[in-house]
Amino acid sequence: MDAPSQNAFKKLIRVLTERMFKHLRKQFVTRFFGRSRQRARLVSKDGRCNIEFGNVEAQSRFIFFVDIWTTVLDLKWRYKMTIFITAFLGSWFLFGLLWYVVAYIHRDLPEFHPAANHTPCVENINGLTSAFLFSLETQVTIGYGFRCVTEQCATAIFLLIFQSILGVIINSFMCGAILAKISRPKKRAKTITFSKNAVISKRGGKLCLLIRVANLRKSLLIGSHIYGKLLKTTVTPEGETIILDQTNINFVVDAGNENLFFISPLTIYHIIDHNSPFFNMAAETLLQQDFELVVFLDGTVESTSATCQVRTSYVPEEVLWGYRFAPIVSKTKEGKYRVDFHNFSKTVEVETPHCAMCLYNEKDARARVKRGYDNPNFILSEVNETDDTKM
Repeated sequence: MDAPSQNAFKKLIRVLTERMFKHLRKQFVTRFFGRSRQRARLVSKDGRCNIEFGNVEAQSRFIFFVDIWTTVLDLKWRYKMTIFITAFLGSWFLFGLLWYVVAYIHRDLPEFHPAANHTPCVENINGLTSAFLFSLETQVTIGYGFRCVTEQCATAIFLLIFQSILGVIINSFMCGAILAKISRPKKRAKTITFSKNAVISKRGGKLCLLIRVANLRKSLLIGSHIYGKLLKTTVTPEGETIILDQTNINFVVDAGNENLFFISPLTIYHIIDHNSPFFNMAAETLLQQDFELVVFLDGTVESTSATCQVRTSYVPEEVLWGYRFAPIVSKTKEGKYRVDFHNFSKTVEVETPHCAMCLYNEKDARARVKRGYDNPNFILSEVNETDDTKM
């Protein structure tokens, strides 16, 4: 191998070694120090709110029991199923005790040795177990026909009516709560996904913050509306510190931000102009900012007509400056449109101004050149011309 080839080979080895050590250092920092650098966020990537309420008065806690329907719906499944089983078993056992008491008072039990012509309040109740079975058969309207109420006791007839009514109420409430929780639009929101990162790049000649959102179902969201909130800590001129101060962020697509035709993934964008809170940020200072961008998508489920809301958030580390999203929709030879979700969150680096102010200053300068603005510092000096040529 000649000398030039050896030098090129050494240079290649050196470049590859530097890249390898740079990659290993990045992985080491991310693995061991990434967690300590994670910012506290109000809304997680899947839309859950990271907030807790402390020092709530006991009287305020009682309000949750007043609105028992919403409280039951908001419970987790394990607690809901525990209440479901407890409600039915508890009511069966409670009325079983009452039926046993009626039989005991009327001396219908075998230990009282009733006469042959004795008419019991409830036929074939011989103990607590049979009373529990009769309570179960009454409340769930099984009606085996072996145990039944006679007309001998008005107390038994009243207890039968009361248990039947209460059983219908318990059955309606618990089954309705289970059905309502299963059909909640919150589950429909799980099939709406946002891109992992937000990107900042030029779109239509303007600097924009872009986010990609997709509907994983073929059924549409009717009347969709998308908007955002920028959360950050601010200090007022009076010196008051406001934590989680909210600023409206307007997101649009090419057709507007309402009534989206949500049949394929959409790229929504926020124009970074003079009224945008991102206007004074730059590529070099983005990671030094302390904010959280929360994005909301509201819509009506086409199949159930229920309104749902999807949420996600982005912190400065998840906003990529100078990137755009890779294409995701293509057309097959058969004439069908194909969505490749492999590229859903994939980004491509593009040339982008490092700040919004630079872009608009450049545009203003070009506009002034086209309009032919005079230089105010230019002074025209008159010079008397002399003709030194003689004929």
